[in-house]
Amino acid sequence: MHYAIIAAGEGSRLAQEGVALPKPLVRLCGEPMIERLINIFVRCHAQSISIIVNEHMTEVREFLEALELPVPLNLVVKTTPSSMHSFWHLSQVLPKGKFCLTTVDTIFREADFARYIDAFETDDESDGLWAVTPFVDDEKPLYVDVDDQMRVTAFRDEPWDGARYVSGGVYAMTHKAFPTLNHCIEQGISRMRNFQRALVADGLRLRAYSIDKIVDVDHAADIDTAQQFISGK
Repeated sequence: MHYAIIAAGEGSRLAQEGVALPKPLVRLCGEPMIERLINIFVRCHAQSISIIVNEHMTEVREFLEALELPVPLNLVVKTTPSSMHSFWHLSQVLPKGKFCLTTVDTIFREADFARYIDAFETDDESDGLWAVTPFVDDEKPLYVDVDDQMRVTAFRDEPWDGARYVSGGVYAMTHKAFPTLNHCIEQGISRMRNFQRALVADGLRLRAYSIDKIVDVDHAADIDTAQQFISGK
């Protein structure tokens, strides 16, 4: 399994709220957020890890370049207009095979994530396995519509009667997604949620995997919440 991290945002809200460190280097239970992800990936059968940071994040780039990892690290330094464009740049360096993509501020418990990866590694039928959660933490959640077999049928901006899941910001997929991604870039489409809708429109076989709780670190107050969550408090 290959892994990819989008860490190209500015982290402006944290900075405005007095957090001096760049978001990827904010410590959760004593570990920089991005290093925590990398270590989890290594323990979850990583063959390679690809990361994109923006051109202004010199501190983050230097931190990553100094790491000694047991797997190849592909580092992309590029300022992009959206997370979907960041994903496109990562797609240019991702090795062939199944991979999992996440944003740097998506926080989950390692045991939940390991079960999710195991589910995708043993799935020979789906083109993608989306981590979804019934816990709504995002300020603008993306709702995920599924059938009774947990096949994804739609991604929606607004809830509806009977809505059960929102996207957890963790996406496991195969290279079958890349033609759709390339088409979105060519058509001037932006935002990851529009790319996800395009996957459904193009007929890719996406399934959802429910994780009870996934949280984001967008504000200073979220740091303590995330630490309590991952420590089981």
